[in-house]
Amino acid sequence: MEKQEILAACNVMCKNTLMETLDIKFTDIGDDFVVATMPVTSKVHQPDGVLHGGATVALAESVGSVASHIFMDSKEYFIRGIEISANHLKSIKEGLVYAKAIVIHKGRTTQLWEIKITDEADNLISMVKLTTISLLKNS
Repeated sequence: MEKQEILAACNVMCKNTLMETLDIKFTDIGDDFVVATMPVTSKVHQPDGVLHGGATVALAESVGSVASHIFMDSKEYFIRGIEISANHLKSIKEGLVYAKAIVIHKGRTTQLWEIKITDEADNLISMVKLTTISLLKNS
């Protein structure tokens, strides 16, 4: 499958999910990474008007899980997140944030992803680590 076909399929998967609610869009893919964006609006703010850490983590888990889904045989496996940790380093009130998931470990059962959340000026907003697991569909 071509890069644009894969990205289109990823964005179609988001219909009627949290990813659609948060306006997450998958925008780039490479041999060892996936990129998604999310607009920072009042919809994802905490009460004091900055990006909610939970929305940031939802973006990170979405991009990391989709990356595992792409890089594993998704016909045979379900992908699930099993551990996530996030360090929120900078606040943002508006604009677009980018999540880039880069594979650190791609095992048959578990995968480890480093996900950097940045703003439009490439400032680091959050650093996230996600572990996913591949579960056989027939078990």
